[in-house]
Amino acid sequence: MPRRLLRPGAPDAIRKATGDRVSPRDVLRLLRGHRRRVGLAVLLMLGASALGLVQPLLVKQVIESATSGSPIGPVIVLLVALFLAQALVQSLAQYVLARTGEGVVLGIRLGLIRHVLRLPMASYARHRVGDLISRVSADSTALRLLVAEGFTDAVTGGIALIGVVALMLWLDWLMFLIVLAVVAFATVLVGSVLRGISAASLVTQQATGAMTADLERALGAIRTVRASRAEQRESDRIGGRARSAYAGSVRIAKLDAVVGPAVELAVKGSFVVVLLVGGLRVADRQGSVADLAAFLLYMIYLVGPIGMVFQSVSTMQQGVGAYRRITEVLALPAERETGPEPPAAPQKADRPHPVLAFRDVWFGYEPGRPVLRGVTFEVPEHAHVALIGSSGVGKSTVFTLVERFYDPDRGRIEFAGRDIRTVSRSAHRARIGLVEQQAPVLYGTLRENLTYAVPDAAPDEVDRVVGLVHLTDLVTQLPHGLDTDAGEHGMALSGGERQRIAIARSLLARPRLLLLDEPTAHLDAVNEAALARSIRDASAQCTLLVIAHRMSTIRAADLILVLDEGRIVATGSHEQLVATSEHYRILVRAQQAGAVGASRAGAG
Repeated sequence: MPRRLLRPGAPDAIRKATGDRVSPRDVLRLLRGHRRRVGLAVLLMLGASALGLVQPLLVKQVIESATSGSPIGPVIVLLVALFLAQALVQSLAQYVLARTGEGVVLGIRLGLIRHVLRLPMASYARHRVGDLISRVSADSTALRLLVAEGFTDAVTGGIALIGVVALMLWLDWLMFLIVLAVVAFATVLVGSVLRGISAASLVTQQATGAMTADLERALGAIRTVRASRAEQRESDRIGGRARSAYAGSVRIAKLDAVVGPAVELAVKGSFVVVLLVGGLRVADRQGSVADLAAFLLYMIYLVGPIGMVFQSVSTMQQGVGAYRRITEVLALPAERETGPEPPAAPQKADRPHPVLAFRDVWFGYEPGRPVLRGVTFEVPEHAHVALIGSSGVGKSTVFTLVERFYDPDRGRIEFAGRDIRTVSRSAHRARIGLVEQQAPVLYGTLRENLTYAVPDAAPDEVDRVVGLVHLTDLVTQLPHGLDTDAGEHGMALSGGERQRIAIARSLLARPRLLLLDEPTAHLDAVNEAALARSIRDASAQCTLLVIAHRMSTIRAADLILVLDEGRIVATGSHEQLVATSEHYRILVRAQQAGAVGASRAGAG
């Protein structure tokens, strides 16, 4: 693939577009980085137009030579040669223009993919993932209408139109004014139609995006949909979006159908008028048959350029909706690698830095609604720390801030004594492993999932983490071992297997800090005990910070942090907290009561 097609100029240019229309300047911005090819195509098109424009003059010469008795053979041979040369040059020019247009679309797609994958986490919360996918796929495809087809037709038709008009003026300016009057009438008619096409295009693209988002929503929870017997309701919802897209497309087709007849009316109407007026002038000896024949040939040549120009404007209007939706996405700010300049760190006594420290951290997803309220704690090197509390008190938010998916509103988060905002996000995240409670498994093989963070991991390293999380028996039972497909969202695996794969994936990168969000949530007693041994082994290699609900996970920790209403209300070992914290004792009793209830339910 040519490197020039991958230049980022197009996405940068499309970001600058505003308003409901796409101006020629906007299209020229899209062509940044492709202008040499466009220049070559324009030169080829100029050559093809010149070859075509000479042909009526040769026809005029043939008629005049035949009238005067001069030989016409050489002129006819030249005329045939010009026909063939024009076809060859025009085909080459069309190919160069079309390839340039496809290159622009490719550049926009690549830029969109890079940008969408680097949006701040808040953007994914505000925008439906399915709609973002639609903008990358369906909208970028629709943008081909604007660039690959609309621009190509505009350039091709525009150059040819200029040449034809110049020669028609040279042959007979009076009859050209007659042609111009008829074409102007058609232009006014088409102009009113194009505004409707632009509006219908935007509605269609929005409906297509909503349809993709709703389908992604249903397929992402297909088991829940089936268990709730909601297939028909989801089908009706998605079908409604599809019908809206259909209605918009039909409206575009209805309006677009006016463009062709309007052009045909302009050309054929002017042809008839010119034939009548020119015939009368020849009859009155005010003009020659050769001049009239040449002018009429240019009239025939005028059909193509006028049709291409009108159709290109119509086509480009259909791409306006996709252009605006892509512009909206590219206008979203990407995640910054480094945050704002942090305040100076307070002086500390000469002692080893904790691997992680929160210093009076405040944070809220929405202004005025803090989730964390002055959280302060330290996680020592190679410690096993449990973070506990009721649902909704901010435990997952702590993990979110540690991973720098968001930055704190106030306070500092330090890693090995250094404010994490002074390090790039990618470098910071390379030191941390994250195992989410849902333990997502990507489509692909088990090996691809395990090596996702370390694609070049050695086979013995992969085997090491497989053994560490006790997946060896599972792998040996699979038909293709680690090269077995995990299925969409890991649906070929059990919940506990997905959890252990996620843990192995994080351990393979040898993180300095491993974040575990309730790692035993999907495990039975046997696997939980095995994983507990793995966690103990992992704590010798890295520091563990675990969101825990099960008492077995909590008691295994060296240090327990109790979070309530966005604040750390107690810290210590299990025995210390039982003795000193009433809030911790309440959590322990609630957990024990839940465990007894679950045990009885299982026995029943």
